Amino acid sequence: MYSKFGNLQAAVSLYNVMVVKNVMSRNILINGHLLVGDLDSAKKLFDEMPERNAATWNALVVGYIQFEFNEEGLSVFREMHVSGFRPDDFTLSSVLRGCAGLKALSVGRQVHCCVMKCGFGIHLVVGSSLAHMYMKCGSLEEGEAVIKSMPIRNMVAWNTLIAGNAQNGYGESVLALYSMMKMAGFRPDKITFVSVLSSCSELATLGQGQQIHAEVIKTSASSVIGVISTLISMYSRCGCLEDSIKVFMECEVADLVSWSSMVAAYGFHGRGVEAVELFEHMEKEGLEPNDVTFLSLLYACSHCGLKDKGLEFLNLMTEKYGIKPRVQHYTCIVDLLGRSGCLNEAEAMIRSMPVKGDAIIWKTLLSACKIHKNADMARQVAEEVLKLDPQDSASYVLLSNIHASAKRWQEVSVVRKTMRDRRVKKEPGISWLEIKNQVYQFCMSDKAHPQSDEIDLYLKELTAEMKSHGYMPDTSLVLHDMDNEEKEYRLSHHSEKMAIAFALMNTPAGAPIRVMKNLRICSDCHVAIKIISAIKNREIIVRDASRFHHFQNGKCSCRDYW
Repeated sequence: MYSKFGNLQAAVSLYNVMVVKNVMSRNILINGHLLVGDLDSAKKLFDEMPERNAATWNALVVGYIQFEFNEEGLSVFREMHVSGFRPDDFTLSSVLRGCAGLKALSVGRQVHCCVMKCGFGIHLVVGSSLAHMYMKCGSLEEGEAVIKSMPIRNMVAWNTLIAGNAQNGYGESVLALYSMMKMAGFRPDKITFVSVLSSCSELATLGQGQQIHAEVIKTSASSVIGVISTLISMYSRCGCLEDSIKVFMECEVADLVSWSSMVAAYGFHGRGVEAVELFEHMEKEGLEPNDVTFLSLLYACSHCGLKDKGLEFLNLMTEKYGIKPRVQHYTCIVDLLGRSGCLNEAEAMIRSMPVKGDAIIWKTLLSACKIHKNADMARQVAEEVLKLDPQDSASYVLLSNIHASAKRWQEVSVVRKTMRDRRVKKEPGISWLEIKNQVYQFCMSDKAHPQSDEIDLYLKELTAEMKSHGYMPDTSLVLHDMDNEEKEYRLSHHSEKMAIAFALMNTPAGAPIRVMKNLRICSDCHVAIKIISAIKNREIIVRDASRFHHFQNGKCSCRDYW
């Protein structure tokens, strides 16, 4: 009784005066230590036990994994297996959760064999844990096969299936499974909503996200902190920052995750000053930021040119809060320094930071070399990137861009030949948008769309109108040595311009246009969309691979540099 109520001191006092101590009394005390998180005392008592039963082993395995000491938990499970003790369903579920935490697929498959031998192959809880393990380890097919083999599916099984697809980036499948789950008579819960709304964020399907938000309200899940944070992120990533703010302001008790989500939302939309103000407000409320909060904050500073603030926050993170920066934090600072023209400082930071640099941080510096047209440094930095990731197409393209802007066509040819020799293919630019709950996708010079001829003609007229308002196509961005007319045609048929033309043709006058793109928006498209927003009197929101750009009345919310 004392152990279950967490009064460990009283439980230990009683245990110490017991004349006879058996396995059961020791097991109770081990569970008492585990209940309050005292793993060391639990393990010490376990080691001193002259006799153990299955419950003893189960308690220690589950305790370790509950507190995410997954390696220790799996190690004890191996000892348990070797000692001849049979695990129960609760132990196997915990062990599978430990495998998922470590992403130890090979070990998870061995545990799967143990599950079958112990006769838990059709057990609902174990089956769901097994499917979760496979999906968390990236083996979606094996996870789905486990769930399909289950005689019935409960809510846990549905949530596992939906979450697995969400974690592996299959957003369309998540929405399809969500519909199937409801048709099967199950009501979504907070776990379902987090997975489904996360997929809406990735797909940027605002209409579906709004419908699911309505269901969240109907099921009274709108007060759940995890759901609130996901809603903030969903609206932000769908281009509706004001809706993110509204969700945050309506939250009665915001936690660190929701505050951090709102800081990230401001940063993603180029509102760095507001992100900083919100962080300072958060500190006044007594919430202690974590590494994720600082990552969002540094990201906001880098995209708004707040160089001094960014460096100040890096120091605050280490000195006041004792948080060790990860490579992602340093990447934000390198981006901040690089955009500000401090290329040498950015390179020095990469070479001197206490963590090992990855391809992304070097690629960030390479992008800065492109902004400031430093071809010599770009060549050296590209070598560093390609040492770490020789198949990264974006780095070849960036280097080729830099040479092309300097009209070094021979160097461009060398880069292209290297790509061919290494069989590296450039990732095509793709843009998409949602109109009336249907998603339309466009590639550069795409002729597959049923309205391609009308789009082509509209773009021709639109370009002429833009030129009359001062637009001059930046043909230096075209990497091929060809005449200006062909270069202009290629520029006018970038995927985001095609998507915007389609939206202008198929949406009511004055309606906002939201376009998503898988790559960074180029500087020519940035200038062109500003002019389009003015002459067509439209708000145009573009989410590229890095951030949001809000175009309205011929202006953009972000700083005009790449």
